[in-house]
This record gives sequence, structure tokens and C-alpha cells, in this order.
Amino acid sequence: MLRNGLEPWHLLVVVILFLLLFGSKKLPDAARGLGKSMRILKSEAKAMKEDGTAQSSTNSAEGTTTS
Repeated sequence: MLRNGLEPWHLLVVVILFLLLFGSKKLPDAARGLGKSMRILKSEAKAMKEDGTAQSSTNSAEGTTTS
């Protein structure tokens, strides 16, 4: 019964439920908000990664000059 996992008709049911629950007017706003949140998350993760590499290179440079 649950051998194949999700089938295409499952996704269709989910889409119909979203349309019924949120209405067609709120879905574009929700998608826009989700997109903005994803962009912010991606930029913050990139900034954290860049800060981490900058700090590690600064620490390694300081370590070589003090030794």
C-alpha cells in the first residue's frame, strides 16, 4: 500500500487543499514571503561562511607572526 511513497495524485490533493485553505488571493503573497525568507537565509549563511573563513585566515596569520 505505501510501497511507492508519494504518487502524483497525492501532490494534486495537497495543492487542492492549499487552495481551499488559503485561497487563491493569499497564495502569491505567501510564496513571495517564502521567497524573501529563503533569500535572506541564503545571504546570511553566505555571510557567516565568509566571516568564518576571514577569521580563520586572520587567526592563522596571527599565529605565524607571533611564533
